[in-house]
Amino acid sequence: MCGVFGIISSTLSVEEITSQLEAMGNIQHHRGPDDRRNTVFSYLKKHVGLGFVRLSILDLETGMQPICCEQDDTVILCNGQIYNYIELKEKVKHEPFVSKGDIEVALHLYRSFGIDFLNDLNGMFAGVIYDPRHHRFFLFRDRFGIKPLYYTIYQNNFIFSSEIKPLIDGCYVEKEINERRLAAFFTYRYVPGGDTLFKGIHRIPPGSYLEYDLNTDEYWINRYWNYRLDCVNPDITINEASEQFHALFTDAVKIRLRSDVEVGSFISGGIDSSAVSAEAARHQPDIRLFSIGFEEDKYNELPHVASFLANNRSTFKSAKFNKQFCHKSHLNKLAEIVRSTEEPISLGTLIPTDVVCELASRQVKVVLTGEGADEIFGGYRKFMIEGAASQFNRLTAGKQKELIDFYPELLSYLKHRDMDPAKRYIQNETLFNSDEIRLLLGQKQHIELYPEDARPSLTGQEDPVNAAIAFESRYRLPDYVILRLDRLSMRHSLEARTPLLDYRLAEFAATLPVNFKVNIESNREKYICSFSYLHHGIIDTGTAYRRKQPFTIPMADWLSDPGTLPDSLQDILLGDVIAQQGIIDPDYAKTLVKKVTAEGIGPETMVSAADRVFAIIIFTLWYQTFFS
Repeated sequence: MCGVFGIISSTLSVEEITSQLEAMGNIQHHRGPDDRRNTVFSYLKKHVGLGFVRLSILDLETGMQPICCEQDDTVILCNGQIYNYIELKEKVKHEPFVSKGDIEVALHLYRSFGIDFLNDLNGMFAGVIYDPRHHRFFLFRDRFGIKPLYYTIYQNNFIFSSEIKPLIDGCYVEKEINERRLAAFFTYRYVPGGDTLFKGIHRIPPGSYLEYDLNTDEYWINRYWNYRLDCVNPDITINEASEQFHALFTDAVKIRLRSDVEVGSFISGGIDSSAVSAEAARHQPDIRLFSIGFEEDKYNELPHVASFLANNRSTFKSAKFNKQFCHKSHLNKLAEIVRSTEEPISLGTLIPTDVVCELASRQVKVVLTGEGADEIFGGYRKFMIEGAASQFNRLTAGKQKELIDFYPELLSYLKHRDMDPAKRYIQNETLFNSDEIRLLLGQKQHIELYPEDARPSLTGQEDPVNAAIAFESRYRLPDYVILRLDRLSMRHSLEARTPLLDYRLAEFAATLPVNFKVNIESNREKYICSFSYLHHGIIDTGTAYRRKQPFTIPMADWLSDPGTLPDSLQDILLGDVIAQQGIIDPDYAKTLVKKVTAEGIGPETMVSAADRVFAIIIFTLWYQTFFS
């Protein structure tokens, strides 16, 4: 794991580029505290500067980058891990290797097969290939965008980096709020798509590469992978699906244990982190496990973790369990967290994620996590509601009543259910609606909620649940779930690996009948996961069929009395910080603060007054950090 960054310039000198690379590396030292290297190449009248900071995980002795092939001067620089590099090396075994790790394998695959080599990679990666003989320069990113990569054009220089701060603080790129995306943040709680909330700073989209012509300075973006969900196999049985899932899942965990340093695992009360931890323990019996709890009982999953470990004692008899409680006092770290995420994201998982990453980083450099299954296999309540809504008119009156009792919001959803799957996707989770956004940000606020570059490739033939999963995989997964995990793990120089985002599992999930994911008859989400985990003895019955509980802080409890919050948050909610910034209407914000209550609010509550106030806090801290 590491940080990559660079500059293509026809105006800056070698000394100037080297100085800026040094600054960019200093700013993201946390991504690679073990080593660093800056290299400047000359191409005609241009200079191409590449920088790298390294967190040493694999090939500790010879794995430093950039890696250059002297036969044709191609160069690779890559953040991440290519888990199937051992198998792929057979394709290029006669090439002149100078290292023993994964990244040089990718370089030789490119030299042999061109940019199509990306289709062979199984991993998390964001990287660069400099190919002077073919006058090309590539930026590329893994299929789900697990590793980040940003770029901008500033003073005719093309600049890129794993993080945003090196662009604005290392290369002095002027900062300006992208007002067109403000409404999206207050709708989704994050900003989906290729544009960030910093005007002119863009993300390389997931599953895509940017090709830069070194002669003309023109560039374009192509997708090399689309997540298709219109090819369902209706004939597969649940037992056949279970066997295929198990084979893919166990191999996904196995190859993510490839490392030259110790690998640990996050574990919560959920089925996926429990299954990942159990499977990892079969290969690494003394694995270190890390978990977070809360003093507030209804948010605390530590008893579930303890129960799981006790029920699977033979699997975990040599494991080392580490736990820590997340307290209201951790709100003091919110400003630091916002600086680390760089992009404002406003969900309660921020704080416990940061706490568990800090806990793990004291003992290991790498952890496995359970992220990804909810998005790929339909593990959220909204997918159950969409499945119930799409089948509602075909169900018996008894089943309809049962679903309404179980999902009280279903009737309202049916009444207002939009025909456009993009609008339907956010319908139940909208934080502020359009009218509220105008009150929050002003009557003239431009509202642009559905960026074309973030829309998944849909044919219109997908089941409504699969259409929702497609949007989840293209919107929330890369731009919130993964962004949060990457920034907060790397903030503590920790590499987080996600077996359930193995692209083979995702492509397999796309072929499954919808009721193998969202099973309306049994009211169970992620049905194939729990079925297969249980059938193959990876987890116990109690864990397999435990209701999903969101991993979040007791937000309403913590925010219901603003006078007990840290001074910095009191200044936002009770003081004049918001008025001084001049973006959010301070009177409307104070009205929302008064509405916060913990009564009737729990981990499953989708939208509350506390969620709205938390978004205001996050945005205000973000503005203070980057613009004040």
